[in-house]
Amino acid sequence: MKRKFWVTTFLTLSGILVLTGCSKEKNEGTVKENKNQEITFMIPDWGVPPQSMLAEFEKEKGIKVNIETVSWDDIRNKIAIAASGNKAAADVFEVDWSWIGEFEDAQWLEPIELSQEDIKDIPSISTFIVNDRVLAVPYANDFRIGYYNKVIYQQAGLDEPQTWNDVMKDMEILKEKNILKYPYTFPLNANEATTTSFIWLTYLRDGKVFNDDGTLNRENALTTLNFINDMLKKGLINPANLTLNGLDTYRQILSKDAAFMVGPTSFIARSVDPDQSKAIGEIEVILPPGKDSKATQTMALTEAVGVSSLSENKEAAKEFVKWYTSKETQKAFFKEISAIPTRTSVLNEVIDAGEIKNSGAMKETSILVKSPFPNGVPAYYAEMSNSIYNAINSMASGNLTPEEAVNQIDSKIQELIKD
Repeated sequence: MKRKFWVTTFLTLSGILVLTGCSKEKNEGTVKENKNQEITFMIPDWGVPPQSMLAEFEKEKGIKVNIETVSWDDIRNKIAIAASGNKAAADVFEVDWSWIGEFEDAQWLEPIELSQEDIKDIPSISTFIVNDRVLAVPYANDFRIGYYNKVIYQQAGLDEPQTWNDVMKDMEILKEKNILKYPYTFPLNANEATTTSFIWLTYLRDGKVFNDDGTLNRENALTTLNFINDMLKKGLINPANLTLNGLDTYRQILSKDAAFMVGPTSFIARSVDPDQSKAIGEIEVILPPGKDSKATQTMALTEAVGVSSLSENKEAAKEFVKWYTSKETQKAFFKEISAIPTRTSVLNEVIDAGEIKNSGAMKETSILVKSPFPNGVPAYYAEMSNSIYNAINSMASGNLTPEEAVNQIDSKIQELIKD
């Protein structure tokens, strides 16, 4: 269902002749008349700005914004169909982190100029920078962070895990002591959540998932697959995860059916919500474990907005993107729609103000966000993801060994690179 907010503004720039010096004349000469400018913005419902904020934008910039609310699943197709006719689906639209390679390859995005200060303030923007060009700007944060149930851990005399070997040992102890039947949770279904979980697990522990030429780092990938397979063979992961969606596997930490996971930042708020969590006051939010100590990098699955290269209103669209992702707007978004800020400065501010309950290691983890793709997200990501999650699901089902699974993934990626 589409929802439209029509926001009308009118800004009149007078044509006054300025006689106060060349410098002032030059500066004023760069100002363009915004009268009757209009842009369209295609976004899922969770990213729609409140009308009060849009009214503030139109008052300040004099740009009419037509918002079209479209489901996340439909946006990519709408953009592709419109582009095939050499038209923009919207002047500004949602850009998921996983689409950036395809969109860049198809040249659907107009580069956006940001200051180095802004770029440094948004760690997850690294995913959206291709060939030193910013192609989209993140607006909603979602990086991978650790969670463990301290009460369950204390029952077994365990401390916060530092490494993935610690996690394995801790899960074995919880199982042996009959404290939990399936103490670890991890997505295993044949869908995108399994692919991203494979990528972040490899990235957190070994720091490299893909080689500089885009091929799979077989050694690190095999270590991850062996870890998952061992967890399954030891009965530490619920077999139901083979068919559950990603969110339902993560909810096992809230129901106290699991004691540890790495998962989305949204579970920080879920963990203290009595309507969702049975473990209020028990879940600690921590830096994810790494190979020999805590992880030194993490992965973000970030939502961004970009400007269509086919837009006829590029400058106004860029002005909107900069406003939409500014510090002031992110502060307001957090209060109005609970969007976790992508800017480190704003995230720190709301955490320090106590506006995020049970934030734990959120600040420390947020600055570790980097892209696991050395050359940016590839244009063939969707096909690669399909190969990864199907191979892992087959392995988890007992149909492939870890070696066979890594061979299947590696061969597919090499094939995609050649094509």
